[in-house]
Amino acid sequence: MSSNAVAALGVGIAALLVIPFVNPFDMSGQPDGADKDRDGKSVLPEVPGAEAFPGAEGFGRRARGGRGGMIIPVTTLADHGPGSLRACIETKRPRICVFRVSGVIRFTTERPVIAHPYITIAGQTAPGGGIVIAHAGGADGYTPIVVKNTHDVIIRHIRVRTDLNGKARRSNGSFLFENSRNVIFDHVSGAWALSQIMTGSRVNDNITVSNSIFTQSIPRDDKCAVLASHPERPQKISFIRNICAHNGSRNPDVNFMPESCVEIVNNILYNAQSRFTEVREAFGGSSVNIVGNYYKNGPNKGYNLAAVDRIIYNKAGQSEIFISNNLLDGVPRLNTKDINVALVKRPACPLSVRAVPAKDAYIQALDRAGAFPRDGLDLRTVAEVRERKGAILRDPKMLNGPRPLPPITPGEPYLDLDDDGMADSWERANGMDPRRNDAWEDTDNDNWLNLDEFLDFAHREAMAGRQIN
Repeated sequence: MSSNAVAALGVGIAALLVIPFVNPFDMSGQPDGADKDRDGKSVLPEVPGAEAFPGAEGFGRRARGGRGGMIIPVTTLADHGPGSLRACIETKRPRICVFRVSGVIRFTTERPVIAHPYITIAGQTAPGGGIVIAHAGGADGYTPIVVKNTHDVIIRHIRVRTDLNGKARRSNGSFLFENSRNVIFDHVSGAWALSQIMTGSRVNDNITVSNSIFTQSIPRDDKCAVLASHPERPQKISFIRNICAHNGSRNPDVNFMPESCVEIVNNILYNAQSRFTEVREAFGGSSVNIVGNYYKNGPNKGYNLAAVDRIIYNKAGQSEIFISNNLLDGVPRLNTKDINVALVKRPACPLSVRAVPAKDAYIQALDRAGAFPRDGLDLRTVAEVRERKGAILRDPKMLNGPRPLPPITPGEPYLDLDDDGMADSWERANGMDPRRNDAWEDTDNDNWLNLDEFLDFAHREAMAGRQIN
């Protein structure tokens, strides 16, 4: 190991020791009254350096990711080998995956699983049009991005486009989190799942899915998001500022155990056919807040759809459902009559995010949701939501595949001579030394480490459509 690397590792460890750590399972350290906050104010105070990134929201906002760890460049689009995304994912130490390439990464063998904790996959660092993840279909064609039996994971600006159908239909989503905690998916995009695009399974906690686009899952099981499948313990899940478009049902699906806290806040739910948001009670029912969402009918609208359904299972238990300030655009009913007995007048559990009015959330999601820079599919989806166009997939060619992948613009990676993940030009502009690894220092003493701030800069540049030089 080089002297620079040793020095950087030492600085990183020291930095981790001073960054405030919040145990997500212990809310006793909240400010006085935080656990009684039922008016929409944030449960967790913003703490610079303790958040996943500046502006992180929801119950997963304190995910640590790879902060303080190795900085691993992804230099090839190949399935495996040195410089591959698989190699970064399978590294056992804390790590940040930064991208020196753009294009399609296709897993041609069994997918890698994010099983080792403390990882950040920073898709915003990719040059050109960014990163697409796909698989090769057939026997090894499973959900490409899987977070399983782990914790402290941050995934941003990654899109999954499964253009080829896998053999196992129920294991062909875009994203899966299972038996994991402290996870945030932010600005991701998923499409063409054979079941649900985003799936939560078994024992999870402190999960955020935010600012993302989930479109055109494949009928007959075309679902946007199933946030809990076979939950075994209470969980806290945030689904905020996302777009679900052209998915027949489960936009999203809420099916948790008692004492869970689920928030569905400021999303756009568009062009459902059988159901929009579903609150199921197979595992006893839970507390759910459905606040400030924009429900919009589209060309595939079903008869007399409601924005929110309650599905009862042999009186296994009863949910507490708080519905507030949602906006219906062409959707006939706010909720089915079965919900009335479960409605509560105040948030069913403390909200972790400040909701904005649904009409503002609509504008914000159309402008900001999804992986950036947006590819052709996300651009088309956003236009279809605006114009009330588009449709659930019916074309046999699209259902059976292969489906045409949107082209990804090539680009040149930014110059990073010291391999600390940060662009040399940005380091010079911000008083850092591009000749040595100072990723885990805090040059401006604001409690955000240098690489945290660069990754935030890269995110903002991607959102603005600018390349980092």
